[in-house]
Amino acid sequence: MGFNETDTGASSGRQVEALAAFLLRRYAEELQSICLASDPNLHYPLCIDFAELVDYDPPLAHLVFSEPAQHLPLFDDAAVWAHKVVLGDMKGKGCGVKKDCIHVRINICGSPLECPETFPSIGQLRVKHRGILLTLKGTVIRSGAVKMYEGKRWYRCRRCNYSFPVYPELETRNSIVLPSSCPSQGSNSCEGTNFQFIENSIICHDYQEIKIQESTQLLGVGTIPRSIHVILRDDLVDTVKAGDDVIVTGIVTSRWSPDLKDVRCDLDPMLIANHIRRTNGMKSDVDIPDDLIMKFEKFWSCFQDTPLKGRNAILRGICPQIFGLFTVKLSVALTLIGGVQHIAATGTKVRGESHLLLVGDPGTGKSQFLKFAAKLSNRSVITTGLGSTSAGLTVTAVKDGGEWMLEAGALVLADGGLCCIDEFDSMREHDRATIHEAMEQQTISIAKAGLVTTLSTRTIVFGATNPKGQYDPEQPLSVNTTLSGPLLSRFDIVLVLLDTKNPEWDAVVSSHILAEGEQDNSRSGEDLSSVWPLDMLRRYIHFVKGHFRPVLTKEAERVISSYYQLQRRSASQNAARTTVRMLESLIRLAQAHARLMFRNEVTRLDAITAILCIESSMTTSAIVDTAGNALHSNFSENPDEEFCKSPP
Repeated sequence: MGFNETDTGASSGRQVEALAAFLLRRYAEELQSICLASDPNLHYPLCIDFAELVDYDPPLAHLVFSEPAQHLPLFDDAAVWAHKVVLGDMKGKGCGVKKDCIHVRINICGSPLECPETFPSIGQLRVKHRGILLTLKGTVIRSGAVKMYEGKRWYRCRRCNYSFPVYPELETRNSIVLPSSCPSQGSNSCEGTNFQFIENSIICHDYQEIKIQESTQLLGVGTIPRSIHVILRDDLVDTVKAGDDVIVTGIVTSRWSPDLKDVRCDLDPMLIANHIRRTNGMKSDVDIPDDLIMKFEKFWSCFQDTPLKGRNAILRGICPQIFGLFTVKLSVALTLIGGVQHIAATGTKVRGESHLLLVGDPGTGKSQFLKFAAKLSNRSVITTGLGSTSAGLTVTAVKDGGEWMLEAGALVLADGGLCCIDEFDSMREHDRATIHEAMEQQTISIAKAGLVTTLSTRTIVFGATNPKGQYDPEQPLSVNTTLSGPLLSRFDIVLVLLDTKNPEWDAVVSSHILAEGEQDNSRSGEDLSSVWPLDMLRRYIHFVKGHFRPVLTKEAERVISSYYQLQRRSASQNAARTTVRMLESLIRLAQAHARLMFRNEVTRLDAITAILCIESSMTTSAIVDTAGNALHSNFSENPDEEFCKSPP
């Protein structure tokens, strides 16, 4: 095997040969696929596993890790040379096209680089991490437009005619600086200072800047999430967008901040990406061991004859510090679990995520339910209608260093999880205009500052708001909350919590609060039949969401269809909610209840529970409780007996 090296030393040539030999031995099929591609002007990625390089040649792998700025370009040269070898073997078959731009992308998954020293959080970046192959994990909060920049240009010394490349300096924002003297090496260096630009020698690259932020789920209370700029080049540009969870491998370096008046110029850290991987499908990965699944199955086998009692034992684990509020706790559980997304033959999607809105007087526990729901979800964002960033709840365009970039809001950052919005009625005007699409179609279409795109918002929305002044039961909900009817119809469940006078209820609640300290001391050795702990409840919700895809039985379909037709005939002040959207909500809630009950089919019981949740959203109904107030709904002592006594 030979290699004609003119611009690097003999040691670099040997390293290129070793890297090319590794690629030919382990990635011959990938090189053949690149040869078969028809366009010779594109940039082609060649993804390799760093673990295989460590196994093949440990010293060479250490050089790539410790000096990536020098050895990654050699790796690209080795890929081009290896591709020419493969192409030569394919020429006899009359196929294959020569490529000049092949970039080796290193995936560190399963390699020794998955350790805290080389895989730190963004907030733990220090000077010691500069110059090595590093991996960072975060969420894309900003994405800039794709640009073009000069990656290399050639000059010739007028004294000795030596040609040499000049690369842009990242620290000075890609400006090109000529050397002070001729860089020719040998016994007779000319040391010339007059250079001539070689025409048509400029090599350009695609270029994009994004900004990633560490996950707030992994931070403690009071810790500010840190962020870092990431540079994407060539085939990596436009592969991710705002709201995506990513794992980026690259080289940490720095550059001078923009020169602004009365602002100190500092060195800002940044990451030059070599490999980027979206992890949106891994957003809610939770370790659920087999023995825990067996524990769930054993729990339901114990409550085989009284399933509703078992369900209530699970629901008592939601906000256990709040007494009663059975309807709210059931609604929170069904909202977090959600239904099954349906995709029609035409490609139309019907969302599986449910949305919940709590409307109530101050002191009714709305914010406590929001915070507890955020703990139950593996990916959550808590915000308020006015307390969010400039991006608000959706997305906005911001100017960063003279460039327009998209900044993701709370709904985009919570994609695949839960977005808790307190003071829901105090949203900004541009959020009110776009949240309709985000909640129903689960996308946000944006066209600002020349940036046109669509972002994903597969998010559960859990909102809370106070009524406007004194709640008037005679007026529709839109008047009491200043929220429009179309926006309210996006919520599957809207619960009204009114702090009305009820002496019996006040006595029970006060007794519960006074006895709460004694109950906490006696719960150290409890089992799942009483109150579920937070971690167990969190894993249970994740398991049933991923394991069960309930299907409606004929009996459940008949119950839901009859109720929907009845509501259509008697629709009056609830006409805004009595639409096809309400029918979809019924199906989602019934499927969520089947999942909660550890089943793969939706029975009559699930359909009736979904109807009760919808009825509790209507303040004129008295099905759930005689007061028509979800705040005073309590757990039943024998729910299974009550269900059996109900009329068919």
